[in-house]
Amino acid sequence: MAETPDSDPSQRSHDDQLQDDVEAALRRVRDPEADKDVFEAGLVEGVFVDGGHVVVEADLGDFPPDEAEAVTATMVRAAGDVDGVERAHVEHVHAQPETGDRSVGIGAADRVVAVASAKGGVGKSTVATSLACALAADGESVGLFDADIHGPNVPELLSVSGPVHSDEDGNPIPVETDGLEVMSVGLLSSSAPLAWRGAMAHDALSELFEETAWDDPDTVVLDLPPGTGDVVLTTLQEVPVHGVVFVTTPFHAAVSDTHRSLQLFEENDVPVLGVVSNMGEFVCENCGEPHDLFDGDDPVAALGAPVLAEIPFDPEMQAAPEPTTDGVSDHASDLSTAVRDRLDEIWTVDVPEGAVDLRGVAPDERREHVRTGFEAHEAGEPFYVVSDRDPTPVRELLLDVADTDSFETFQVRRQNPETWLLRALPA
Repeated sequence: MAETPDSDPSQRSHDDQLQDDVEAALRRVRDPEADKDVFEAGLVEGVFVDGGHVVVEADLGDFPPDEAEAVTATMVRAAGDVDGVERAHVEHVHAQPETGDRSVGIGAADRVVAVASAKGGVGKSTVATSLACALAADGESVGLFDADIHGPNVPELLSVSGPVHSDEDGNPIPVETDGLEVMSVGLLSSSAPLAWRGAMAHDALSELFEETAWDDPDTVVLDLPPGTGDVVLTTLQEVPVHGVVFVTTPFHAAVSDTHRSLQLFEENDVPVLGVVSNMGEFVCENCGEPHDLFDGDDPVAALGAPVLAEIPFDPEMQAAPEPTTDGVSDHASDLSTAVRDRLDEIWTVDVPEGAVDLRGVAPDERREHVRTGFEAHEAGEPFYVVSDRDPTPVRELLLDVADTDSFETFQVRRQNPETWLLRALPA
């Protein structure tokens, strides 16, 4: 390639050597979290030398502001101490994420698990974040959606920050930390408080639900705001929630409010996976004995929901969780196992042998399917129907086909919001 009139081979050679020297100096700067040099940790995007002026492009977006400032100062000092460098500067850049083929909308997840509470201050966001990290640490592809728009704590709990990039269609892409995808209003706004009224909150959240571009997660953990206000109602209307985990302290007033919130979710066909009883006791550092934080009997059992975990007031839960094997507490790991077990229990339907399965059958064909199946089943044996709507109305049809006026057994049980099971034995 021909040299331009302004080219100076000796200057280019000098700049190349100076760049090598600066890079060597920067390799002595360590990432305090990863214990790697800044190149190995992927923090340095490029080093550019022009005469004695050096610009280091670095992506420090995952660091809290004070740590980012400290790493920046260290890199400037390391580069500035190199012979021949007259001025060194670190320019903060943000690496563009790989967009790839992404699924738009929270419905892209195989399942959505909401974490809710009737009151604030019971540790809901901590539990939601720890649950998401524990599921991810166990090998699942997990997203964490912070829907608590008036108090978005998830970014702070995970030490993640924006900016939020977009795919080629303008859909926001979650921020990723150790494989866990995170979306939060707190990543889109400044640190100023969000004073959104109902319609504004509804619109903002609806857009995020519909437009966030996920990387095909198995599970999205949804951190809801406390109470049963607009945001919660919007979620129940627009998101296919497969189960809800309620967080409460074992305090009578908190449990009483939790009971009313549980009813709201059940009325909206959201299965209640269970309850996390949080901060009920602490272990004294001096005597080593557990002490209750709330007097009187534990009222949580009166909720009639499975207790998924009883988490004490424990410094282990106050540490920032990470979606890695060593980054989650034993309490969080046990909770994730309990949540998976409850999801399997609720959503796994064992269809009895010979049952008539009406799921997906056109309405005008259902009665004939039931008639044909009942006529073919062995007399004296229970007859089963699996349906995606309440099958109770087939009672009269079965009585007519069986030529009887009663049943020894006629039971209809709702397995989950999408599945009913009928068991009938004519008299």
